[in-house]
Amino acid sequence: MIPLRDTERSRTKPVITKIIIAANVVIFLYQLTLGIGVEPFIYRFGLVPAYYFQQAAEGDAWRFEPVFTHMFLHGGFFHIIFNMLFLWIFGDNVEDRLGKARFVVFYLVCGLSAAYMQLYLNRGSDLPMVGASGAIAGVMGGYLVLFPRARILTLIPIFFFVQLVEIPAVVFLGIWFLIQFISGTAMLGRASTGGGTAWWAHIGGFVAGVILVRLMAPRIRKATQFPADYGGHRHGTASDATFGDGTYRL
Repeated sequence: MIPLRDTERSRTKPVITKIIIAANVVIFLYQLTLGIGVEPFIYRFGLVPAYYFQQAAEGDAWRFEPVFTHMFLHGGFFHIIFNMLFLWIFGDNVEDRLGKARFVVFYLVCGLSAAYMQLYLNRGSDLPMVGASGAIAGVMGGYLVLFPRARILTLIPIFFFVQLVEIPAVVFLGIWFLIQFISGTAMLGRASTGGGTAWWAHIGGFVAGVILVRLMAPRIRKATQFPADYGGHRHGTASDATFGDGTYRL
């Protein structure tokens, strides 16, 4: 399922969402200029579980740096396109409801929660984790709580045919989370040497978003839902792809 836009209108301009997207794009473009130097760059600023816990045992405070920086790295064009599409669709509405300062905190804490979920379930991995989708999963969790009745225009490819369907947000996000949970559970206890999708980062970020938005947006029960056909700021998103080049994609 590839979401294309939602039906919720933002009352304010999504400045922070745009800044986050711009930062990710600029850093990705910089990665493209590195050539063969991109691999050491990814290992330096990506989050490598085994290295993190080695540094923790040594009391090295620099282990926390990649916990933040990995959220702004990506492993390929499809990886960043899908991540930024998700953020563009769901981020503006959550930012609008939380406010800009709280949205920054919300986004980063969701990203940290996602990272630590994946870290502790893959303690021995020496593959770098990169990508923003742990934090974006948190945004999606927040969107589910805030706008469960919104509708998501979704592209559903069926063999050689493409179907466009409007799906309630609670259904779309519920299916998305179920896919992450089933995939993550299936991977538990399996060693991976070729990278893939960091399913548990998605799960951890999503759950964090559901919890945090209730703490940070106390007025959600009084919020008024806009009609599904109300004109305004519209968006869309897609699921992360799995790549086999030795990184975990968030």
